Amino acid sequence: MALPAESSTVVSLPAVPPDVTVAPVRSGGDKTAFVRMTYPIYQGDPNWVPPLEMERKDFLDPKKNPFFEFAEVELFLARRNGQVVGRIAAIKDPHYNEFHGTNEGFFGLFECINDAGVARVLFDAASEWLRTKGFTKVIGPMNFSTNHECGLLVDGFTTPPAIMTTYNPPYYAALIEANGFTKAKDLWSFELSSSAQPPEKVARIAEKMRQREGITVRSVNLKKFDEEVTLIKNIYNAAWEKNWGFVPMTEHEFDHLARDLKQIVRPELLMIAEVKGEPVAFSMTIPDANVAFKAAGGRLTTFGLPIGLAKMLLALKKIRRLRLITLGIKEGYRRRGIDAILYLDTLRIAHQLGYEGGEISWTLEDNHLVNRAIESMGGKRSKTHRIFERAL
Repeated sequence: MALPAESSTVVSLPAVPPDVTVAPVRSGGDKTAFVRMTYPIYQGDPNWVPPLEMERKDFLDPKKNPFFEFAEVELFLARRNGQVVGRIAAIKDPHYNEFHGTNEGFFGLFECINDAGVARVLFDAASEWLRTKGFTKVIGPMNFSTNHECGLLVDGFTTPPAIMTTYNPPYYAALIEANGFTKAKDLWSFELSSSAQPPEKVARIAEKMRQREGITVRSVNLKKFDEEVTLIKNIYNAAWEKNWGFVPMTEHEFDHLARDLKQIVRPELLMIAEVKGEPVAFSMTIPDANVAFKAAGGRLTTFGLPIGLAKMLLALKKIRRLRLITLGIKEGYRRRGIDAILYLDTLRIAHQLGYEGGEISWTLEDNHLVNRAIESMGGKRSKTHRIFERAL
C-alpha cells in the first residue's frame, strides 16, 4: 500500500536547546542508562508496566537478538547537565525494504521528557544516521519492526498495556508532531469478554462453513514443538503477503520468539485450522503476562534475592486476561469463515479455562474485513496506536 504523498509544507521545528547533548550508546554504562531512563518518565503512572531489565538488555544485545543478524541499530542518549533526558534508536532493516521495494529507515525505543526541543535533538541524531545510510524517509516508532512492539499509544490511556504492546505518556504525540511527523497508519486494539455471546447468525454460519468446507481446528501439540513451529512459520509468512508494515521473519527470528513465548503459552489457545487435512490458518492467544511483569517491578532479584521472580511466578498463576496476538489465513482460504471459527473456538476455550477476556490486537485501521469480523463477535475498540512518518 502506498504511503501518503509527501507534503511540500515547510514545518517550523522546535529550537535546539543549547544545554542538551546527544551521543550514541557505546559503553555498558550507556546501555544501562538507555534501559533505565524509563523509570523517571513513568514514575507514579499506575498503568505503566516496567520491562524486565534483563530482557531489555538481551533485546539490545547483537549476540542474543537475531534481528541484528541482518539489521543495523544505532542507539542515542540525550543528556542535560549529565542527566539522561531522552533516548532513541535509529534502525536499518534491509529485509523490510527488499520486501516492499522501499527506501525507508525507522526510529524506535523513543522516550523523552516533555520538551519538544529535546525530542528534536533525538530525531535529528536518528535522522542524520539514517540519511548516511541513504534512506529518504523515516517511519516509527518501531521496536524494531512490526514483528516486535510498534506504534505510539494515542488513545486508550486508562488501562495498562497488554503483553508485547507499547505504552507511553499522552504528550509523546505532540512531541513527535512538533518535529514534523505526520500520521502514516493507525493500529487498532479491541476488548472482548470471554463470556460474550456472538450473534446467533454468526455462529450458525460459521458452523455451516465448518461442515461444508471440511474445516477442523486443533490445538498445538507442545510435545512436537519444533514441527508445530515450522508449520506455523510457513502459514505466518504466507498469510500477510504485502500487507502494510509486514516483513517476514527469518527462521532464527521466528524460532527465537517461539522459544520465548513457550514459557507462558496455553497450548489450548494456540490453534491451527486445517481444510481437509491441509494447515491453512492459525491463531495465537497468550496469557497477558504483563500482569506478572508489573508485579516484578522490572527486576527479578533485589539485593541478590529472587524477590521479583517470586512475585512474578505468583502473579502468573492469577492471570485472567489474554491477548489474541495474531490470526493468519493463507491466500485462497479467506472468506470461508475460518476467521470466525477461530474466534468462536478461542472464546469458548478461554471461557472454559477461566479467563475473563482480554485484548485482540492489533489490526490495521483500514482492514475493514477483519475489523468487522471482530466487532461481529462483540469486540469493542479500546486502544489506538499510531505510526508516524517524515521525509529525510
